[in-house]
Formats: sequence, structure tokens, C-alpha cells
Amino acid sequence: MTREGAVEKAKKVRFVILDIHGVLTDNTLYYTQEGIKSEAFSLHDRLGVTALVEAGIGVSFLTSKISRADQQMGKIYGIPPEKLWGSSAKIGRLDEFEKESGFTDEEICYVGDEMIDLGIMGRAGFSVAPADGSAEARAKADHVTAAGGGRGVVRELAQFILEAQGRWEGFVAQFK
Repeated sequence: MTREGAVEKAKKVRFVILDIHGVLTDNTLYYTQEGIKSEAFSLHDRLGVTALVEAGIGVSFLTSKISRADQQMGKIYGIPPEKLWGSSAKIGRLDEFEKESGFTDEEICYVGDEMIDLGIMGRAGFSVAPADGSAEARAKADHVTAAGGGRGVVRELAQFILEAQGRWEGFVAQFK
């Protein structure tokens, strides 16, 4: 898809659904000697979530199972618990959300990095993949970020969407 086509789709976005692993993280798991798992999340992405929310665009996390680390990052990113969705049936969860909220596919942006995301990427009005997402996800995406997973994908996406909607400068102005 051309940049112009992606911009046109981004103009219609009212809600962003983010896969966690491979989008908000780099898909690396760390284990301590005690067997405790940890992951790294980018604070750049927290700013991206903030920008979207302040612009009136809703944000949720969607992954097969929400972990305690995901819940903690939801708190840090300002995502309320009801917007942390754990479901391996991602299209089914999208159907439920659209029925509850009244949003349409065209108003939804989905960010995914792997083959499990292809179905929902095909439904969303604007689909995005990180630079290091699978070849299949990148081929399906309307837009591929320059950033890799866990390295500012959401920050970059927020700027792209808000620039398309003519609202980025307003967000930036509060920091000047």
C-alpha cells in the first residue's frame, strides 16, 4: 500500500488494538536463576499511548493470555483493566468489542507482528506491523513502522495517525 493510502486509512482511526508480544515487546523473554520470567517494554510506547488517548482515540491490549507483567504495563501505560483483553480468538474478541462499542472495522487500527494476527489484520480498517514482524504480517499490513517491536512502534504509530488526522502538532504543543 502507498503511504497516501495508509494516511487515508489512518484518518478514520478511532480505536487502536495492540498485540503485546512482538509489538510492545521485542519477543524476548528473560528468566532469572529462580525461574522468574520478565520482559522489557518501551517507555516511548507509553508516550504513544498517551498521545492517542489524549486525542480521544481508544487503546487496548490484545494477546492470547494477559500475564501479570502485561497487567502492570497496562497500569503504567494508562490502559484500564477492562481494555486488557486475553483471547486467542482475536477476531471473536473484535466482534464482541464492535458489538459493545458501535465501532466499525474501518475505525479500528490493529497492530500485530505474527501469523496469529493475520485474520484480525485483514479485518481492521488500518493494519500495522513492526519492522521486525514476520514477513506475513508485514505483507498484510497497510503500514510497516521503522521501529521494531519493543522499540517505539506505538510512539511512531501515534505520530502517524495523529499527523494524518491533523492533531499531532496540538499534542506536541503542550510540551513547548
